[in-house]
Amino acid sequence: MKALGIDIGGSGIKGGIVDIAAGEMISDRHRIKTPHPATPEAMVDVMAEIVEHFEWSGPIGCGYPGVIQQQTMMTAANLDKSWIGVNLSERLSKRTGSPVWVINDADAAGIAEMHFGVGKGKPGVVMLITVGTGLGTALFVDGMLVPNTELGHLLLDNGHEAEKYAAGSVKKEKDLSFKAWAKRFNKYLNYVHAILRPELFIIGGGIAKKADKFLEYFDVPIPVVPAEQGNLAGIVGAAMAAHLAHQGRTSN
Repeated sequence: MKALGIDIGGSGIKGGIVDIAAGEMISDRHRIKTPHPATPEAMVDVMAEIVEHFEWSGPIGCGYPGVIQQQTMMTAANLDKSWIGVNLSERLSKRTGSPVWVINDADAAGIAEMHFGVGKGKPGVVMLITVGTGLGTALFVDGMLVPNTELGHLLLDNGHEAEKYAAGSVKKEKDLSFKAWAKRFNKYLNYVHAILRPELFIIGGGIAKKADKFLEYFDVPIPVVPAEQGNLAGIVGAAMAAHLAHQGRTSN
C-alpha cells in the first residue's frame, strides 16, 4: 500500500513515498528545480533522479500540468511544446523499470483533498483550484472526478486568460498585495461559478497556507475554503492514482 508520487511543476519537480491507506507522505519531500528548457528528455532525467534518490522500486504516479489522454500528453501550457504527443508513462517506466501512471496535476491534488482533506464526504459539485505557476482545476461531482478540466485557461470577460491574470506567478511577478491579487482571483471565481455552479471552491497550492490574508476579499456566493493537504496534495494524489492503476481500477 505504498507508491512514489511525483508532482511536476513549472518551477520544481517534487517527489515522495506515500502510504496510500493513510494518504500521508512517509518520506522526506525531495525537490529538484524544473530544467529549462523543460523538454521531455531533461525532465525525465530529473524524475529518474528522484526515483533513484528514494531507491524506489514499485508503482510511480506523476502529476503532469496539462491534459492527458491514454497516458499521452495533449497540452503543455507551461512546459516545452515538445511534450505534446509524448507518453510519459512509457518513457519513465522504461527508464526506471517500474510501472508508471500519469494524471493531470490538479486532478491529483483534488483526489488527495477529496479523500483525506476538506473535500472528504462532500456531495454535489466541488472544484479545487491550485494556485501556482498557473491555475489548475479539478472538478468532482458527488466525489467522482471529471478529468482534465484545465479551466485555468478560460478567457475572462476582460479578455485575459485566467492563469495569466490571477495565478500565483502573476502575483509574484507584479508584486501584488494579497488584496490586489484577491480582487483578480475573485473575478475568476465568479466567472467559473457562473458557468458551472459548483457548491464549494477549495483553494490549493502553497498560497492556501495564507488564506487568512485573502479570503475576506472574495464575494462569490458559495463557500471558499483553503485545502488541508497543502503542497503535498499533488504528490499524495499522484501516488494514489498510480496505486489504483496498478490494481487495475482506473483508466485514462
